[in-house]
Amino acid sequence: MSQDPLTRSMSLRRSVLSVPAINSRALEKSRFLDCDAVIFDLEDSVAPERKAEARENLAAFFAGAPLPDKERIIRVNALSSNFGRADMELVAALEPDAVLLPKVDEPQHVMTVSDFLADADAPETLRIWAMIETPRGILNAAATAEAGRTAGSRLDCFVVGLNDLRKETGVLPQPGRTYLVPWLMQVILAVRAYGLDAIDSVFNDFKDADAFDAECAEARAMGFDGKMLIHPAQIEAANRHFGPDASAVAEAEAIIAAFADPATDGLNVINANGRMIERLHLVQAESLVHKARLIAERQTAK
Repeated sequence: MSQDPLTRSMSLRRSVLSVPAINSRALEKSRFLDCDAVIFDLEDSVAPERKAEARENLAAFFAGAPLPDKERIIRVNALSSNFGRADMELVAALEPDAVLLPKVDEPQHVMTVSDFLADADAPETLRIWAMIETPRGILNAAATAEAGRTAGSRLDCFVVGLNDLRKETGVLPQPGRTYLVPWLMQVILAVRAYGLDAIDSVFNDFKDADAFDAECAEARAMGFDGKMLIHPAQIEAANRHFGPDASAVAEAEAIIAAFADPATDGLNVINANGRMIERLHLVQAESLVHKARLIAERQTAK
């Protein structure tokens, strides 16, 4: 087994911008944006006849200046497709922070790519993200997350894809996503049970700032760590909604201070200002304070 279910990623993943690898201008622009992570897309946004060109663009981009303070994720075509093998060979050569697998329906999809990366001697730091965007993907989310905890699996994060899920189920795109919420919560339960992160689906109308703001608030309330974005105009709202607020940071710092008291040594539950605080809350508090510190350091560096 790998990490404890309570020990989740310490990375910032509030805003995860998807950029078509075929678009050289967008690739260069991503260097200077205030998003936490960039998905370089070789799949849906690239026409079949331009897949090789997109891979060449991405190789040239990675040969340039690094992306400061950003996770780099390459979204590949399915390994079973005509393009998947070449995509994965590029991933192994470029060594991004993660590879994003499309339409992960079952644990074996993750394990097959894990084996590929191991055979390619890819560093352990090269992680796997999984798109959960089909009915089978939702039904098997817990099994896939559990398999992600096995040694060598590399699984770090689920990304929900609602466009494909709506298409396959016939659920209409309505405000509030009423009929999708139960499935979204299944994903949250799966990732929280097995120590992964969860990124909410894209919001398609990037010009509707109010509706996007509302969906970010909803996703944060459901427990998502961030949102997948399709346009730089969405970055600010995502960072604001999924970042820790000042009161939450202050509470986390108080929890850390309480457990730092030598009198709490060996205790799993303590009384702090009239509240019963468990040691699991300490783990969560340390993660939140760490992320708040990362945000503050990034703002100072601007």
